[in-house]
Amino acid sequence: MPLSADEIKELHKYEYRILNSLEWLMKKYLWVPEDVLRKSTKLSESEMKYRLGRLMEMDMVKSSTKPYTGYQLVFKGYDALAISSLVTKGTLNALGSLIGVGKESEVYEALGLGVLVIKIHRVGQRSFQSVRLNRSYIPEWKHFPWLFASMESAKMEFTALSTLQKGGVSVPVPIAINRNVIAMSFIPGLNLNQVTLEEPQEIFDEVVENLAKAYRLGYIHSDLSEFNIMVDGEKVWLIDWPQWREPSHPNADTILRRDINNLVNYFSKKYGLAKTTDEVINLVIG
Repeated sequence: MPLSADEIKELHKYEYRILNSLEWLMKKYLWVPEDVLRKSTKLSESEMKYRLGRLMEMDMVKSSTKPYTGYQLVFKGYDALAISSLVTKGTLNALGSLIGVGKESEVYEALGLGVLVIKIHRVGQRSFQSVRLNRSYIPEWKHFPWLFASMESAKMEFTALSTLQKGGVSVPVPIAINRNVIAMSFIPGLNLNQVTLEEPQEIFDEVVENLAKAYRLGYIHSDLSEFNIMVDGEKVWLIDWPQWREPSHPNADTILRRDINNLVNYFSKKYGLAKTTDEVINLVIG
């Protein structure tokens, strides 16, 4: 179910206390024991059971009775903590409708000082295994819940957007981050696959120019396709950067070639542009 602003607003302070305690305790427990959770929250047994019941009804917490009664924070509860923190800090005033769903994320329209985008990272099982294998920042814990893998994914993207935007690459402006959620500028455009370009060569050249700038700053996109290039009628935007790699990465040549090949094939099939992957790679790496 999509995240509901009304549910977040209706959360009681005791329910926030439970969510925060579960977040902290899940670094130690796969399932947080009921007695440990009660000790952490300092709630009476009846109060805690009532609040846990509400949280489970809202799909923010789940429970298990084997090998003992325990509880886990799940994505919706983790999202609620992040959104609430962004509201408290003044970044976010209102959460709008769901406008996009990706392999590892959900994107919502929102309001802050202006129109924003809220991107919620949700790393799943297959991508989680890739994260553990390929990203050195993952802590060596006995278990590493997908919630926290999603937080690290958000950090990766926020770091990339911050550096790229300052370096002149056309990316969304990162505004704030909390846990697995990034607030960024709204782009009033469409994905490349949703439009028919009047000047495809100009757009292609602009994409390549931005890829070259990103490369010089130490970033290879690593998941480039027509689905994460946007156009707004005047400008090209490169979005979705959580999987970026450095040019020094052992597989950097293969990753860059895959990105460029996706770009070249798309423009060749749809618009007949005659560029080779090797030509474009040479333009990107200088």
